[in-house]
Amino acid sequence: MALAYADRSFRWVTLSPAALFLVVLGVLPVLNLVAMSFFTIVWKNAAADWQPVGLANYAAIPGDPLFSAGLRNTVVFAVASVAIQMVLAFFLALWCSQVRTGRTLYRTVLILPLLVPGIVVGAIWKLFLNPEFGFLGQMLGVVGLDPIDWLGEAQTALLAVIMVDVWHWTPFCFLLLLAGIEGLPRDVYEAASIDGARPWQEMLWITLPMMLPTILVTAVFRFVVAFKVFDEVYLLTGGGPGTATQVISFTIYQRFFTEDRAGFGSAISVSVIFLVCLMLVAALAVRARLQERPA
Repeated sequence: MALAYADRSFRWVTLSPAALFLVVLGVLPVLNLVAMSFFTIVWKNAAADWQPVGLANYAAIPGDPLFSAGLRNTVVFAVASVAIQMVLAFFLALWCSQVRTGRTLYRTVLILPLLVPGIVVGAIWKLFLNPEFGFLGQMLGVVGLDPIDWLGEAQTALLAVIMVDVWHWTPFCFLLLLAGIEGLPRDVYEAASIDGARPWQEMLWITLPMMLPTILVTAVFRFVVAFKVFDEVYLLTGGGPGTATQVISFTIYQRFFTEDRAGFGSAISVSVIFLVCLMLVAALAVRARLQERPA
């Protein structure tokens, strides 16, 4: 009895610092955002004057043009970039799992973009896509085509940001999917090989079904991270031209800091946090259903 009590006490003592750290840096800021969303905050005499407005900040969200544009662009950006990343990462992981010679070199090269800081990624790609002296523009000139202002045209700006995000984050999906593929039981593939299954049949009827939980978790995690993209948009386009690359996180930044509308910015933040939590709960529920299915 005493040993069991000491074991439980030891676990609580060792977990308490991490739990306290999570509460202080995670839960309390969110609660503060929720409180701020019901007020209009005005700075007077170097002090914050909280003026209650009830649900007025939330009621104003649907009519905000930047919010509408940001939500639309964010959904397009997240869906497109994550879909491309998952397809590329899956086939790269499938290929790397079958490579025997130079596998360490290939894996190292494939994860290098993930190690580059976001601010460096933005600087590199802004130079790369520059229509006057960028590498891509020069390559188009070599084949007789006019350079394209990828970041300055409304038709191509969001596509360029998606391209940068795919380059930067595909290695993350690759690592998770590679770990999942290499953890699959080999006896199933041996049985399929004996039955005469071809590689594409093994991928379609064995690899994909067994990888569905891993694919789902990876896709949802990346979707949540992509949904709150900020640094790439801030560094590459600043939300422009016009609202072509306006995203939710950049709208929050503008309303909260640039325009000093802390209450309204908090209301948008709380709405986005609630939406992200719903996505995570839905993903966990679907993953549980997938794992309950008979093999």
